[in-house]
Amino acid sequence: MITDPKALKNAKEDLKSSNKSFTFEPDPYKAAKGVHAIAVLTEWDAYKDLDYERIFMSMVQPAFIFDGRNILDHRSLYEMGFNVFAIGKTPLRHF
Repeated sequence: MITDPKALKNAKEDLKSSNKSFTFEPDPYKAAKGVHAIAVLTEWDAYKDLDYERIFMSMVQPAFIFDGRNILDHRSLYEMGFNVFAIGKTPLRHF
């Protein structure tokens, strides 16, 4: 599942020749529902302001978040219950 607040059209175009199947979802809350992990790979402000508690509650537990840009509040995410993996930082995990 792929979501992006500004470049979803570009992602569809870039990945159309792939032999893999992708689902593109403009709503990040719908994209996170029922998944085990999410990865933040861009620095869009929209990702800083999401309701991560809502996202966590919709995910399969244990839930993992990978912050590839170090834009999120890792301690807060960990306290919500996420296992947090961020580039260049010690993972915060519940196991």
